[in-house]
Amino acid sequence: MRRLIALVVLALLSTPLWAAQCSTTVEANDAMRFNKSTIVVPKDCKTFSVTLKDTGATPRDVMGHNWVLSHAGDEAAILSSGMAAGIDNNYIKPNDPQVIAATKLIGGGASDTTTFKVAKLKAGTTYAFFCTCPGHAALMKGTLTLGS
Repeated sequence: MRRLIALVVLALLSTPLWAAQCSTTVEANDAMRFNKSTIVVPKDCKTFSVTLKDTGATPRDVMGHNWVLSHAGDEAAILSSGMAAGIDNNYIKPNDPQVIAATKLIGGGASDTTTFKVAKLKAGTTYAFFCTCPGHAALMKGTLTLGS
């Protein structure tokens, strides 16, 4: 009986090792850099969450950052319409269908999380993530793919 209990406890404790990691944290800083340039989303996840954490000290209205996900080919259009949308809209055109997921624009010390359905991603496709604050995407960008 003790062996059975020990096996059950061991199995329960090791389950997280088998579970897919369905979230990540991306840090942004005052040097206009993300700490990650690639993200691989496990295909076993139903949803995936990205928490953006601004490790800098600069306020949102001076150097805010966000994290936006789209098809790579849509980046330029999202950046252009986002600039026109302005800071009050987090530099994202409201209800932009090209945006798969996005955090709010945040300042130093703040964080925000976005969650999206993994079913929106297609295997073999490379997606772009970037900051839409004017001029930031030149340095603050990366790629996201669906893992195998």
